Amino acid sequence: MEAELVKREGIRYATIPAAGLHGVGLRQLPRNLFQLGRGIGASARHVRAFRPDVVLFTGGYLAAPMAVAARAVPTVLYVPDIEPGLALKFLARFADRIAVTSADSQHFFSKKVVTTGYPVRPELEGWTRKQGRAALKLRQDLPVVLVAGGSKGARSVNEALIANLPALLKLAQVVHVTGQGEWDAVVSATSQLTKVQRRRYRPFAYLHEQMGAALAAADIAVMRAGASVLGELPLFGLPAILVPYPHAWRYQRVNAEHLAAHKAAIVVRDEDLRRQLLPSVQKLLGNTRLRRSMHTAMRSLAKPDAAHELAGQLLELGGHRP
Repeated sequence: MEAELVKREGIRYATIPAAGLHGVGLRQLPRNLFQLGRGIGASARHVRAFRPDVVLFTGGYLAAPMAVAARAVPTVLYVPDIEPGLALKFLARFADRIAVTSADSQHFFSKKVVTTGYPVRPELEGWTRKQGRAALKLRQDLPVVLVAGGSKGARSVNEALIANLPALLKLAQVVHVTGQGEWDAVVSATSQLTKVQRRRYRPFAYLHEQMGAALAAADIAVMRAGASVLGELPLFGLPAILVPYPHAWRYQRVNAEHLAAHKAAIVVRDEDLRRQLLPSVQKLLGNTRLRRSMHTAMRSLAKPDAAHELAGQLLELGGHRP
């Protein structure tokens, strides 16, 4: 997925062999260590060919071979989530400077830490609510609920929505980003909607250029709690019902709790979503005062210049003043 996005922007893309070590069984461990060794060799070749002035890491085990190979090059580590995972903590050893989304992340590191915020794509900005609704062919006079499970979709979020969809469509229009892998199942499950219901329902397998329109059009969002919610939701001041992914490390739960602690979001456990989705949406849509206070709280967390700030750190460390 990342390769396609990078190439779409006209940026040269190269692969590096790598494999994770955390939670790997003894049978798989030697193979993964061999892959990491191959990755270090490939990374060293890329460094010699590209001759970077500075290296930017954003985490994940894929970055580990490059961190070893490029240890003589100035390095910026960007931490997108509130709490860094094991790979980020490993990469921090090699970093000359660490940039974080929120100041709440600073205590995890002993080196120089700069709070830049979460960079968002510039094409997300500039949408008004009216423009967003017009682009997605939504009515201007009805509330909009945006439901998205992440770039790959989220089966439990989709299933909870489908189970509650007829009741939700009585309350609001629904923009549903299903994920590519979930598209066929969602289309099949919603094939029995009435004509009236279909007019209020906008499903998409994936949104890229029009994601800004969807965020601007919505009154509330129902989402997983990956790092992007720390940048995109504040940019639009969008109140959210966040459903952390339960079958991975706790970073999504920490992200969700961070926004909830600022009174900008409500957190619902994945296993409770089918039962709590409808009453949670009813609560927010039915309480304008609460929704406005959540909008203000969410908007206060926005750092619209985050990309510029992070780029400035790279230029400064690479020897070029911004």
